[in-house]
Amino acid sequence: MNETKGANIGARLDRLPNSRWHTKMWLVTAFALLVCWSNGIGGAVQNILLNELHWLKPGTTLLALWGTTYTIGQLFGALIGGPIGDKIGRKRSIIVYEIMHIIVMIGAALSPNVYVLYVFRLLQGFALGALLVVLFAGFTEYVPGRNRGTWSSRTSFIGNWAHPICNLIALLLIMSGMDYDLNWRVEFMIPSILSIIATILIWKKFPESPRWLESQGRVEEADAIVTAVEKEIEAETGKPLPPIEAEPAPVKRLPYRALFHGKLLRRTIVGSLVLIGMNTIQYTLMNWMPSLLSGLGYDTSQSQFMTVFGLFGAPFGIFIASLIMDKVPRKKMGILLLIGMAGFGIIIGMATMNGWVGMTGLIVLMFLMNTIIYMYVCYASAVYVPEMWPTSAKMSGSGFCNAMGRVSNVFFPFLVTALAAQSSSYVFVLLAIVAAIIAIGVAFLGVETRGESVEDIGNVD
Repeated sequence: MNETKGANIGARLDRLPNSRWHTKMWLVTAFALLVCWSNGIGGAVQNILLNELHWLKPGTTLLALWGTTYTIGQLFGALIGGPIGDKIGRKRSIIVYEIMHIIVMIGAALSPNVYVLYVFRLLQGFALGALLVVLFAGFTEYVPGRNRGTWSSRTSFIGNWAHPICNLIALLLIMSGMDYDLNWRVEFMIPSILSIIATILIWKKFPESPRWLESQGRVEEADAIVTAVEKEIEAETGKPLPPIEAEPAPVKRLPYRALFHGKLLRRTIVGSLVLIGMNTIQYTLMNWMPSLLSGLGYDTSQSQFMTVFGLFGAPFGIFIASLIMDKVPRKKMGILLLIGMAGFGIIIGMATMNGWVGMTGLIVLMFLMNTIIYMYVCYASAVYVPEMWPTSAKMSGSGFCNAMGRVSNVFFPFLVTALAAQSSSYVFVLLAIVAAIIAIGVAFLGVETRGESVEDIGNVD
């Protein structure tokens, strides 16, 4: 472990009042998350390839690989992209991963057959897996510890509108009568164009993380950025900033191996568990929901319609999460949300198995379940896992946990494929079981990070 003399960057950032500068950082990050939706259109594209173009066949290994291929890419993207983000910085890594993601989305749109498309699905997963780690974890370094959960929840709130929006676009494209072979290609091109705009905004508006610069020994650069921010906020408020309460402390530089012993090992385990729960539940429903509904007897248009309105629970859930994130202890919140997901999984599974609900009732149940799921997505991916790491290991820790979360999803689609071939209802019950198991893990291993500064969280042996 190496140490350098710091410029008290963390304490200076933590005492800043909410300002236009914070809002700018939030909006740029949130917009980048909003438009990188190669994952969000997975279910809509799969629905067309399976039920209209027949590039995919029910119950086949190739169909199961639709989700698995993407997840393998995300696994390696998070595992490799995280440490790279700790080496080259937050801004530079975001731009690199954005450009990669744009290129492979365009490549997917031009694919002549399903096998070429699967290659680009793998590369999409890699680019997005790396990008999400840096965007979510990196943003926690720019905002104060006292309301970090609220700011991160707001970022997730904007970003997760992608799921209902891109599925709504898919529905509108179907309703327009557009040829199905062109339809799914357009679905890839729209986020490609929007992501170019996001990349330009990051390049022009996004400063490098001063916390990261300080952790690398580049103290003068970090001090210059924070000094400029302090002057901007003083000019905005018209009064001096609050005094700095904490004393300067040495900044620790942790090696990658630090994730696997001491206090960080517990965080590595619990972070991995939390994201295993998120990935198996969220990505299964995101990629499979239209197909699961088709398996219950609804046609392509009806299943896409139901998916869209069920997914409006996503922004609603994250909005609720943003209101309560800094009011409920992190560990307690995770357990309650997992129990809620387990309950709705059982209810929907039993209701569809026994024919207790029609189309309207099922939409309502999916809306409620998605509300809880996306409260958990916000909690897990935007707040809890990103904030539990020291600055010098933040991307590495977040990346490793994200990779472990993806590992489960590499194999999970094969189980989902087998169960869905028997009954879509069984899939919902399976997701309930997963949520219950993860809740037990969080109850025993969870750590508390609410309200703590990045520097206090990073004070590990």
